[in-house]
Amino acid sequence: MRRLLSLPTGRRTKYVVVAVWLAVAAVAGSFAGKLSDAEKNEPASFLPGDAESLQALQAIKGFPSGERTPAVVVYRRDGGLTPADRRAIAQDRGALAQNPPPRTAPPPPPTYAPDGTAALLVAPIAARGDADVLIDAVDEIRARVHERPPPGLAVKVTGPAGFSADAVKIFGDINGTLLLAAAALVFVLLIVIYRSPIFWAIPLVTVLFAEVTARGMAYGLTQIGVTVNGQTSGILSVLVFGAGTDYALLLVARYREELRRHEDKHEAAALALRRGAAAIATAAGTVIAALLCLLLADVNGTSGLGPVAAGGVGVAMIAMLTLLPAALTIFGRRAFWPFVPRYGAGGGADETHGWWRRLGDRVRRRPRRVWIGTTAALLVLCVGLVDLNTGLTSGNSFRNSVESVEGQRLIAQSFPAGANAPTTVVVPPGADARRVRAALAGVPGTARVTVEERAREGTLLSVTLRPDPYSQQAFDLVPPLRAAATEAGGAQVLVGGPTAEEYDLRQSAERDNVVIMPIVLLVVFALLALLLRALLLPLLLMATVVLSFGAALGVGAFFFAHVFGFAGMDPALPLYAFIFLVALGVDYNIFLMARAREETLEHGTHEGMVRGLAVTGGVITSAGIVLAGTFSTLAVLPLVVLTEIGFTIAFGVLLDTFVVRSTLVPALVLDLGQRVWWPSALSRGRATAPGGTSPAPRA
Repeated sequence: MRRLLSLPTGRRTKYVVVAVWLAVAAVAGSFAGKLSDAEKNEPASFLPGDAESLQALQAIKGFPSGERTPAVVVYRRDGGLTPADRRAIAQDRGALAQNPPPRTAPPPPPTYAPDGTAALLVAPIAARGDADVLIDAVDEIRARVHERPPPGLAVKVTGPAGFSADAVKIFGDINGTLLLAAAALVFVLLIVIYRSPIFWAIPLVTVLFAEVTARGMAYGLTQIGVTVNGQTSGILSVLVFGAGTDYALLLVARYREELRRHEDKHEAAALALRRGAAAIATAAGTVIAALLCLLLADVNGTSGLGPVAAGGVGVAMIAMLTLLPAALTIFGRRAFWPFVPRYGAGGGADETHGWWRRLGDRVRRRPRRVWIGTTAALLVLCVGLVDLNTGLTSGNSFRNSVESVEGQRLIAQSFPAGANAPTTVVVPPGADARRVRAALAGVPGTARVTVEERAREGTLLSVTLRPDPYSQQAFDLVPPLRAAATEAGGAQVLVGGPTAEEYDLRQSAERDNVVIMPIVLLVVFALLALLLRALLLPLLLMATVVLSFGAALGVGAFFFAHVFGFAGMDPALPLYAFIFLVALGVDYNIFLMARAREETLEHGTHEGMVRGLAVTGGVITSAGIVLAGTFSTLAVLPLVVLTEIGFTIAFGVLLDTFVVRSTLVPALVLDLGQRVWWPSALSRGRATAPGGTSPAPRA
């Protein structure tokens, strides 16, 4: 292992390492650009295989009409449609029937509202999962109906096709926007941290190499069946930038320290790599293990995030342990200009002086009071969890106004809101379709039930709901609709469509939250126990991280409800926040406690804890600011769920960096003393203190 770690810092091999990375990035870059085309952003692609709505979707494909996504054109005038309006509607229908967009069926006659204020024109699109076809068809329909409407007539294109097209367009812009925002933020932070007009380029270029390689790897995963959506792709970029920069900061801090102790830059880089590699690899391994737990998720989008994000962290770690030390060795001291770390000069982290040492000494005076007060403050922040609700749906997930949402509002003013996206019911051959239809019509909240198609494969029914099809009220209707259909036609009757699909997604997301969170805790606890060779300390660290997660989620829920005015949280947000905050929070605890354990072996638990905080405080805080900053870039995108993820994780990381890791963890360790290392030998005082004596147990 030592010989392997010496390769990036060798006098000749450092150039070989850089050449290998250039080749890897060139190959990965040729695939990275294809990732956007391989993304699946329609809700049906996230459903687990046993979801009833997915089974309904598969059954519909067997009908002669096949799987179609309707684009709904809504025309509305407050005072009632005029003869000129009706002529314009007829002309639009004729143009779409005579020369339809690609894979778009001619629209049937328009449906007029009973009060005469609105009309609906439905154009079914056979996109078959091809996002480009869907977007092109919706754009062409919008261009035609918006061309020359009569003055005062509101015209919008909505429906499942409209919602999907608007969402896919936003996801399509994610990669470039996030890459630019994250790179710009990291550039500014590196300038501030290193105060050098040159050095920032070394870690930033290394991170860019890792990001390109990670995206190429993600594309490869899509080719073996892993579901990747725009949200996963965006999180991948942010995670690689954040985690990669964090690992770079930690390694560079060690390198600068060794440059002051060793004149030869190769020797300094080799020592920094050997001493920092274990902590970086352990921290990255913990994050990777936690992310891979997502493979147990029912929701395909969540399950796909696991290997993609884990692979991204792995690539970032490898880049920081190979390409970065090679580049540092090539450029040497001069890259730090004007604050060049001179051989034999002082400066850098100091175990006995500095702001972090003074903080540790203050905590040491009254550790019990500190940890009780800090815990109480975090529990107060958890009170915000009373505002937690999962009311975020496809209909209210856009921060900006989009045409599909505007069209839905127009429909709700003149029709049952569910007319925008009817629920589909598949009645198999042999079942009594009339009885099923009557049973569905009797469910409260159903506006009407119509027969869409009869074929050898069965009967296709369309159920129009009274509430907004993308609302919680509509989701609540899915179980009674399924119960009524099963009772009337048997277990083979399938209820699907946009409302049922989102309901199934939400059910799966709730199941994932309950199942995966405890597994992540067990996995991370086991890794911490192995690293620290103790049981009590890992339990304390896990408890602090969970408390920090609860506080961050509580603050997020409060802000989303009372400050930002969002409709609610995405059902998967708690799991995403838990995974990242627990894994990344443990990262910083690993960096702190690994150094504290190292110091404890020589100076005892109390002095070792304070010295560990003193020497790691600055670099870990810088890393936390960078990570929080990169996640906050998710807020530049006009999707509520990404804004919520970015805010919650950024706040949680800062909370963990400045409160949990800086005061709560040191206070707990200082209060319990050597007992935190139970059952290892350190818990029995078998450590060498200054002067060769064993440190005395704390009273």
